[in-house]
Amino acid sequence: MKTIIGVFALVLLAIILWDAFEVIILPRRLTRRVRLSRVFYRSSWFVWSRVVRLVRASKRRERYLSFYGPLSLVFLIVVWAVGLIVAFGAVLWWASPLPTSFRQSVYMSGTTFITLGLGDVFPHTRAARFVTVVEAGTGFGFLALVISYLPVLYQSFARRESNISLLDARAGSPPAASELLRRYATGHGLADLDPLLREWEIWSAGLLESYISYPPLAYFRSQHDNQSWLAALTTIMDVCAVLIAGIDGLPPWQARLTFAMSRHTVVDLAQIMNAAPRAPVPDRLPLESRERLKEVLAGAGIVLRDPPAFDEKLAQLRRMYEPYVFALSGHLLVSLSGWLRVSNTADNWRTSAWERSSASLPRSLFDDGDDVHT
Repeated sequence: MKTIIGVFALVLLAIILWDAFEVIILPRRLTRRVRLSRVFYRSSWFVWSRVVRLVRASKRRERYLSFYGPLSLVFLIVVWAVGLIVAFGAVLWWASPLPTSFRQSVYMSGTTFITLGLGDVFPHTRAARFVTVVEAGTGFGFLALVISYLPVLYQSFARRESNISLLDARAGSPPAASELLRRYATGHGLADLDPLLREWEIWSAGLLESYISYPPLAYFRSQHDNQSWLAALTTIMDVCAVLIAGIDGLPPWQARLTFAMSRHTVVDLAQIMNAAPRAPVPDRLPLESRERLKEVLAGAGIVLRDPPAFDEKLAQLRRMYEPYVFALSGHLLVSLSGWLRVSNTADNWRTSAWERSSASLPRSLFDDGDDVHT
């Protein structure tokens, strides 16, 4: 029995150390389905999301969802640490010929792993001393990896959020493709869309690489309830779809590049999170909304290159990415952006809690009919 437990402990050590290596150090996507961190996130998110669904107030629900990303990271580290301590304790118990209790071996393992080293319990054999030295080094290295991992993770989060915040004054809050096109057409001009789409092509590539290297980032919510990385990315793909479907005055080359990178990102992320693509129900752009979209474009001076073929081409492009963004939306409990601007909503930069509570403070430097064109 002691030998069986010792062998099982060695296997557990290998599983935990390899899983930590894959999550923290290995910068590539893993297709293996059976992984400790994968099981942890799937089971914990299943429970957390089911409980949060019972909360009716949307703001409170979003607040509880925002806790999951950071807390899951803390609990994953705790799971790794506890697993390593118990596994090393079992190995020490196996390597000790004296009638030492399993509880005492785990206690010694814990003090060794966290480099406390009280000395009230010590190894008696060469094998036990060797295991103790290995565990002390492992605990020190584990602590160093965790300390270096967290800053890198939050730097990736900050880079992700910067472009999402910049989209606020360009496409509204929440963002909408029609609003972004309207503001650019009536402001700087559609030609300035190419640099913007180029930035989002790079942003999409960075998002994919950061989520492959640091999967927990996908569960980190944005700063505002009406913002999310998925809604922002969907808005950019909507804009690219309109440009590719055909408008006068702007070649679709950059839109095609950004659309390709963005679609690559959502497809791969859906695979990583095991979110199977599903039919986009309800339709984000029914006939009435599609006609309204054309009216908004026409009002901004945007002319469709081939109106009869526009609807068909737009529908084909939407079928390439909407099933995946709907799957991610359902899995992460994130609201998708719409094609049209939500009425009676101000951009996030225009409002604050102080302005809403005080009539003496100006609500905006601009009149309600003005927009910021950047």
